[in-house]
Amino acid sequence: MPGNGNDLVRLRIALTTFFALDGFVFAGWVVRIPAIKHQTHASAGTLGLALLGVSAGAVVTMTLTGRLCRRYGSHLVTVVCAALLSLSVALPPLTHSAPALGAVLLVFGAAYGGINVAFNSAAVDLVAALRRPVMPSFHAAYSLGGMAGAGLGGLVAGSLSPTRHLLGLTLVGLLVTAAAGHTLLRHEPRPPADTETPGPRPAAAHQADPEPLVARPAAAPPAAGRDGSLRPDSRTRRLVTVLGLIALCTAYGEGAMADWGALHLEQDLDTSAGTAAVGYSCFALAMTAGRLSGTALLERLGRTRTVVAGGTVAAGGMAVAALAPATWAVLLGFAVTGLGLANLFPVAVEHAGRLAGPSGVATVSTLGYSGMLLGPPAIGFMADWLSLPVALTSVAVLAGVAALIGFATGRAAPAE
Repeated sequence: MPGNGNDLVRLRIALTTFFALDGFVFAGWVVRIPAIKHQTHASAGTLGLALLGVSAGAVVTMTLTGRLCRRYGSHLVTVVCAALLSLSVALPPLTHSAPALGAVLLVFGAAYGGINVAFNSAAVDLVAALRRPVMPSFHAAYSLGGMAGAGLGGLVAGSLSPTRHLLGLTLVGLLVTAAAGHTLLRHEPRPPADTETPGPRPAAAHQADPEPLVARPAAAPPAAGRDGSLRPDSRTRRLVTVLGLIALCTAYGEGAMADWGALHLEQDLDTSAGTAAVGYSCFALAMTAGRLSGTALLERLGRTRTVVAGGTVAAGGMAVAALAPATWAVLLGFAVTGLGLANLFPVAVEHAGRLAGPSGVATVSTLGYSGMLLGPPAIGFMADWLSLPVALTSVAVLAGVAALIGFATGRAAPAE
């Protein structure tokens, strides 16, 4: 990792670009799902099974990507996965059956899961080099890229076929990958955190880490693996799993809001379709704003207080959103929930990377993604048994659980 400030700034810009590209490409695909459903003549059920290809590809690849990052470096893996993501997004419009769609979505999901682990691992190293808690800014770029991709997709949906639209995303993605990837590949990433000897970091690091959520255990160095890299010990793995639970609770809420927020407004409060669509926009915009201000918040409060405050705020906001009888109160609750959840996932990923390197990032990302997958169907089942408003309170409950986990681990962590 280069040491001078200009190189670090260029690397930060390049990584931010990859985060934004990931959100842009994924959102561009999502808005064309209805057209692909019509093209493949899939029923709702068979389409759902095909869409599981994205999830299956992502989850399977995330653990593997951690190993690839340790062996080849997170910068190279980021560039390769970005190119694969850009190429694979053009494949769904070329299919004409649900099984074929599921097969190509496995490839797309593998690239999506791979790049998420790789650029988060690269970002962890860069955060350590900058000695500032800037991880939320990268995730804000993802959110902004997703909003841009969805907005553009909505604009061109009436004039461009899915084939031309997604092929356009491929061309844009490859151009951006070539431009930003040049910067990443010029510099070797700093050694991953899991190749460093456990113990106190230099005093300067405490400027960016005023209050550790969980501390790296002071223990003997872990044993080396077959590839020569050092493996996290059992206590470190347990701490990473705890961070993964925070990510799971957070992502559960994100998935629930995306799939059920609009329906709650339209079905339970009898709003128009337009007003219902505004609900998720309130959540997404607030989450983006929260991430843009996340660095300042972390510098002021530290990790533990940020997680506790964020989980508590999200729990209160979602309780209002789920149970309030007035539309304005529900919209306000959605926004407050977005602000509260905004920085929990970035904090969990960044700290896991500092504890265990790419393998820590892979573990937290996999658990977090599992929460996003479990949330929508779990809420659907609960809505059938009880009601949708009651089911949505599960988001508030898990946000509260994330706050409690943050508080408990913060209290248990020894000072570094």
